[in-house]
Amino acid sequence: MFQKEIMIGGIRLRSNVLMAPLAGYTCFPFRLMVERLGAGSAYTEMVSADALKYNDRATSKLLFTDEREKLKCVQLLGSNPAFFERAVKSEALEKFDIIDINMGCPVPNVVKAGEGCALMDDIPRASRIIEACARSGKTVSVKCRIGMNRHKIVIEEFARMCEASGAAMITVHGRTRDMMYDGEPLYEYIRLAKKSVRIPVFANGGIDSKEKAAETMKKTGADGIMLARYGFENPLIFAELTNTECNETKYSLITEQLDIAQECFTELDALTYIKKLASYFLKKLPGTKQYKPGLYKCGNIPELRALLTDIFGGAC
Repeated sequence: MFQKEIMIGGIRLRSNVLMAPLAGYTCFPFRLMVERLGAGSAYTEMVSADALKYNDRATSKLLFTDEREKLKCVQLLGSNPAFFERAVKSEALEKFDIIDINMGCPVPNVVKAGEGCALMDDIPRASRIIEACARSGKTVSVKCRIGMNRHKIVIEEFARMCEASGAAMITVHGRTRDMMYDGEPLYEYIRLAKKSVRIPVFANGGIDSKEKAAETMKKTGADGIMLARYGFENPLIFAELTNTECNETKYSLITEQLDIAQECFTELDALTYIKKLASYFLKKLPGTKQYKPGLYKCGNIPELRALLTDIFGGAC
């Protein structure tokens, strides 16, 4: 069910368990970690196709990578096909192997701008965006939902359009836009998407355990799964699902993450990232609530290192 290699366009992924792009979280250190634990791919945080022209520090930070990241995947957000085409052909994205187009973000300010999930309400524009990216010759994937609401579920038509426009893969979050991140995913619509196209279809949404991952595969018939927030809570799930040999603990993972973050980021950025990651690691761990106030008060790296040792103790 898991671990198998899979072809996306001309690119071979080492497994069919992927890490979703998440704003504020899927930075370079995290992508390196899940790749080592068995993830077939891990995407950058979403990057504005339009903002790339400014070449500012914030965008450069999102796009940071080096030779340690074997497969480089970027996710773009926007609504203008011309901006996408310019971005994909730009020097900033030259090093990336896979371009993922965000057509599933349900956040109000994104949808109001005609971006993210709003593109499922404008299929001709969505098609032009995919075509614009595909003209670059790079492998293109699309992440979407099943529709805007239960009265307008368009995933079959949308999936066929993605394939016809040049996408090599689609990931379907099994909820409508108005469901946001709540409620049981509507697995039958991911199955319909899978039956509608010949390209690989990955299932996303509501996967918070090994058992839920297997259930999602069974209910959808998908080619693989894409983990989201649970990947931050328990990155070791990648090794568990893909049978990757691993002797890591949460303590060893987070201290290594801090080492890499110090290499690539400013002290403030490294502190911010590790605090967020540690907070996720603490979920469902008994007796750890007491550490959260101290975690967020840490003002420097040595102080944070000492607290991480106190919290995780090298044993979890």
